[in-house]
Amino acid sequence: MEAQVASWDEERAERSVAVLKAVADPSRYRLLWALSERELPVSRLAELIEAHVAATSQHLAKLRSAGLVTSRREGTRIFYRAAGPQVRALLESAVLAADENRTAGEPEPSGAVQAVVAQERAAPARVAGVRRTATEH
Repeated sequence: MEAQVASWDEERAERSVAVLKAVADPSRYRLLWALSERELPVSRLAELIEAHVAATSQHLAKLRSAGLVTSRREGTRIFYRAAGPQVRALLESAVLAADENRTAGEPEPSGAVQAVVAQERAAPARVAGVRRTATEH
């Protein structure tokens, strides 16, 4: 046990916590879910989370500073995408952990948490405009 503590990398832990903090907002989680499927402009992302473009841009700046999204400019439009497949894996792990807590006898999540999880499960269908089966993910 002592060897594990001695090998602890404080800087890596801080970066990991920064990533978790960036994802710990329902709007940013939804943005990442959409961006894990395809590249989208800020205006479309704002529509998806039903927020102003300025607020959406602030969320995206936090995600970019955590290294979760990248961007490119095309004329006056800025397009965002997930930084890699590990972003989708992180989001899916969160859903699985939330589901596991429910089946392990943990208290039922609040209505707000249930609504976010339901939205996230439906998000790929909303972004793509079609419902997809589990085998297509």
